[in-house]
Amino acid sequence: MRFFKLPQSIHQFTTKIFPSVVLIALGVILTVTCLQVLPSQAESANVVNQKPSGAVAAVGSSSFVTAAVNRVGPAVVRIDTERTISRRIDPFLEDPFFRRFFGESFSPQSPTEQLRGLGSGFILDKSGLILTNAHVVDQADKVTVRLKDGRTFEGKVKGIDEVTDLAVVKINAGNDLPIAPLGSSDNVQVGDWAIAVGNPLGFDNTVTLGIVSTLKRSSAQVGITDKRLEFIQTDAAINPGNSGGPLLNGEGEVIGINTAIRADAMGIGFAIPIDKAKAIAMQLQRDGKVAHPYLGVQMITLTPQLAKQNNTDPNSAIEIPEVNGVLVMRVVPNSPAATAGIRRGDVILQIDGQAIANAEQLQSVVEDSRLGQVLQVKVQRGNQTQLLSVRTAELQDIS
Repeated sequence: MRFFKLPQSIHQFTTKIFPSVVLIALGVILTVTCLQVLPSQAESANVVNQKPSGAVAAVGSSSFVTAAVNRVGPAVVRIDTERTISRRIDPFLEDPFFRRFFGESFSPQSPTEQLRGLGSGFILDKSGLILTNAHVVDQADKVTVRLKDGRTFEGKVKGIDEVTDLAVVKINAGNDLPIAPLGSSDNVQVGDWAIAVGNPLGFDNTVTLGIVSTLKRSSAQVGITDKRLEFIQTDAAINPGNSGGPLLNGEGEVIGINTAIRADAMGIGFAIPIDKAKAIAMQLQRDGKVAHPYLGVQMITLTPQLAKQNNTDPNSAIEIPEVNGVLVMRVVPNSPAATAGIRRGDVILQIDGQAIANAEQLQSVVEDSRLGQVLQVKVQRGNQTQLLSVRTAELQDIS
């Protein structure tokens, strides 16, 4: 390979001028490339302020979240409760020897104790009706409602429904109260925006943002077996103190009531759908309670695979039909199911001709029935099927 010496003029061009031209050209290319990739400042603002179709209009440079919270925030309240309980005195402290040692005037401890609670809620109408969770105000001796503007009022519990964990509280504050606009939970879809507003851990007026993670998550799946609910699941941060506060959509409408969290997880919270809550709230306002129909069975979802596992276990107490349905684990004494002749080990296949695939479906069918309604329940017992007539009754404590 041979090497050639460049002429002086060409040498100067390649060693001095050409590199500069190359660098300038590269700078131009990089500048153009960056302008194509990176959004302008205005475009960046649009990304931050992007809102779902139909959302309330943002004010100035504020986001749709700000607009939604401004629309509902004044109607969100803090609920403080007080409850007096009797406290058990250690028998050792009441022992005569102990009293002789410390003196007869010694008082080991107060026989009562004040328990304080904290939750959230939101105003339904200008008369001062507030919706919250039952567990926020249940057994409270005193309920204090604090508005966002700082005003406080004594709250009166108008009604509690433990089955759906809902309660209605009334305050007397004139007719100038802000009202939370209610949406429809039937229109909610997975992936929709979810905005939680409340007072978590005592931090008033806290807002968190997430999405709707899933719909119709049953209370049994969540681990709350004594409730009859299908929750909206969200990853918007929910903490103790959020209970009873609203879950909003991107338009600033209430779509749910923040109710529960999983202690063993992060980013998993649950809200009662607002359509369910509205119906319950009307009954609580009118009657102070809600009557729920029930059959009186404890049950689990059965599949052929689960039944086969049971039947091949030599220690199994009973043989179960290898079918899809709902297995009766226990029949409550003196319940509608017991009166109708349903037995432990029966598999419920249909109700009024409707196939029953799982326990949640059965519970939903019963919940939607009327008190005193006669349901035709098809069960399989061993190798035979039977049609039993069960008249629903009002739900009692079956614990």
